[in-house]
Amino acid sequence: MSKGRRKPGPDDFRSRFGFHSTPFSRELPVDRRHQLTYVEEVLEGLYRTLLLRESAALIAPAGSGKTVAARALKARLPEARFRVHYVKVTTLSRRDMCREIAMAADCKPAGNYPTLVRRLQERFERTVDSDGVRPVLIFDDAHELRPDTMGLLKVLTNYDMDSRLVLSVLLVGQPQLRKTLRREDLEDVARRLAHYAELRLLSREETQTYMEHRCALAGAVQPPFDDAAYEASYELSRGNMRAIDRLALKALEIASRADHDVVSGSHLVEARKALWP
Repeated sequence: MSKGRRKPGPDDFRSRFGFHSTPFSRELPVDRRHQLTYVEEVLEGLYRTLLLRESAALIAPAGSGKTVAARALKARLPEARFRVHYVKVTTLSRRDMCREIAMAADCKPAGNYPTLVRRLQERFERTVDSDGVRPVLIFDDAHELRPDTMGLLKVLTNYDMDSRLVLSVLLVGQPQLRKTLRREDLEDVARRLAHYAELRLLSREETQTYMEHRCALAGAVQPPFDDAAYEASYELSRGNMRAIDRLALKALEIASRADHDVVSGSHLVEARKALWP
């Protein structure tokens, strides 16, 4: 630190490290995400499935970017051809889930379950027949769906005595979703999914390129992490992107408060202690 230079406060780490915006933020547009080859292949497989008016599942560990992938897939679907409805609240009974879907699809609610199901089916059918676009229903955190509620998907995708493809469903969830779909009473639901895709956690090399990408997006000409910091990031996060983001951001704050211009492995260890018990 040069003589006379003001010591940065806890909120000044962005200018110290050359960022014009907060790095590792969750507020990341999908078109600026870190595009890994295998993730793009996963998205392409899901995209082709929806083009065929079929349903699919995306299964991934927590923190592997599954919701970002779902957003990227939504952005890839042309609005002139698809109408995407997103449902996040999944720990509901069948009737309450129907109401949640109705809200997402801008469908008039009904007082009883059979009427609500019928209105939903009619709503999706009108989307195809009158509006000329294909409805897609995305369930995020689908691993939390109750088995009896998941059986609702069979009803909602059954048109003209199961002879017509109208509604596509995308289940996005953690690995427990696969276990649920293997239940004997949900075999018919599982067989309605024409494609199963998976995401994984980042490798050691991918962790570093991901961190470099996020730093560049925030304006840094040179990432302020040394080799030991990259190594510690991977070892502490095991490639979990959500954990990488939190660790890296906290380590930047810690390094700045300590008046250091480079983030080291020890800063990552300190960040780990500050973030989790």
